[in-house]
Amino acid sequence: MDLYEALYTTRAMRRVRPDPIPKDAQARILDAAIRAPSGGNDQCWLFLLVDDPAVKDRLGPLYRESLTQLWQTAYKERIVAAEATPDDKVSAQTLRVVRSAQYLADHFEDVPLFMFAFAPNESSGGSIFPAVWSAMLAARGQGLGSALTTVLGHYRAKEALAVLGVPPDGGWVNVCCVSFGYPIGRWAVAQRIPAHQVAFSNQWGAPLEQEIAAPLWPASADK
Repeated sequence: MDLYEALYTTRAMRRVRPDPIPKDAQARILDAAIRAPSGGNDQCWLFLLVDDPAVKDRLGPLYRESLTQLWQTAYKERIVAAEATPDDKVSAQTLRVVRSAQYLADHFEDVPLFMFAFAPNESSGGSIFPAVWSAMLAARGQGLGSALTTVLGHYRAKEALAVLGVPPDGGWVNVCCVSFGYPIGRWAVAQRIPAHQVAFSNQWGAPLEQEIAAPLWPASADK
């Protein structure tokens, strides 16, 4: 797969089929993850793959409780505003994201594979997130969709760690969880605010020296 195709089309794919992920695909995901940059080359990370239905059955209720708490706290005002103006473009996008995230929660046990990423004694993820992104790109190269989430580790960390058998005194923090599966939806370039509208040049507030009004991949036919 072309590098830029992977970069431009690896978006959150929360709706996936329950088909099992082959072990060789899981190996490629992990092996790509550990090749990512690591601060000081410390490689202070651990990954836990979960495809056991019994484990997912115990994690699913915790995940749904976590997402419900997110909706009722950090996202509450945003959701209320979106529901009040559903025809507004921004509101419609918010409601789509909420529905997509809720779908993952409602079908948690059906997702074939999860990867829990751990870092020691901190949750900033300076080294873990490049590794996780590499895992997600490796999955994309094999036709697998993925979605990164942090709600379980944020709202139900203690209970989730107990289910996963993580030693409580080991100092390992569950920084994030990634779902993997063969997507129900289609691959596409994610719609974003243009890069030049969210970037400066040399000084804060100084306009970027060029406009990037449209995605640069795929390249236009006239180039």
